[in-house]
Amino acid sequence: MFKSPLIILLSLFVMAFNPAPSGNCGYKNVAFQSGESVTFYVFYTLAGIWVHAGNVNFTTTRTNLNNKPVYHVVGTGSTLPSYDWIYRVRDRYETYIDTGTLLPYRFVRHVEEGDYRKDEIVTFDRAANTATSKAGTFKVPGCVQDVLSEVYMARNINFNNYKKGDLIPFDLFLDDEVFNMYIRYLGKEVIKTRYGKFRCIKFKPLLLKGTIFEGGEKMTVWVTDDANRLPIRIESPITVGSIKVDMMLYRNLRHPLSSQVGIR
Repeated sequence: MFKSPLIILLSLFVMAFNPAPSGNCGYKNVAFQSGESVTFYVFYTLAGIWVHAGNVNFTTTRTNLNNKPVYHVVGTGSTLPSYDWIYRVRDRYETYIDTGTLLPYRFVRHVEEGDYRKDEIVTFDRAANTATSKAGTFKVPGCVQDVLSEVYMARNINFNNYKKGDLIPFDLFLDDEVFNMYIRYLGKEVIKTRYGKFRCIKFKPLLLKGTIFEGGEKMTVWVTDDANRLPIRIESPITVGSIKVDMMLYRNLRHPLSSQVGIR
């Protein structure tokens, strides 16, 4: 029934965002800052009743890695204690992103989901265009992202350059493979969430068929139509039932949340 809230959130964001077409690397960060923290609630429904089943939190700090200034982004996800008996999740994802280009240098993943465990470290060599994990060294595109760095790079896109219906490609390295993905830009709309009402930018991503998601463009994602480009809501059918992910708490945003047009 319920799968890792962090994997769900990252999967949705990654398949819903885009850094740039391959070959056009590097973005200046204008959307987030060190000290930012954002929390999301993951809801599940099978028969029309939404149940709060898990939480996800993302934090950003500035540090150094191998004498390079980086943003250290940490994503943690867990089921609520009352749902641990069904499927216990305690996940932690980390990425170290170059402060100048927003390309990742290192990706770390620690997964505890039921009886499944996985620990992974991926090191990106930006000069050689390689990604190295315990499985070996792999050639990757110059603009390739990991599942967490992708989200933060994507928040710096100028969406005024796209029109409704445009497909926007990107490259993703995950589980020792490179995936060529895209999103379909659907324009703008106002939505009401548990936190309040927001002016949003709307997407439908191409999803890879997996354990809980069907392939195709069945998922919808909304981000704030302001300078933060903050993810606000994700909705998707899954194998059994549907999920909804809502932003519920934040602190130290870089810009005022000017897209909010109504309170809860």
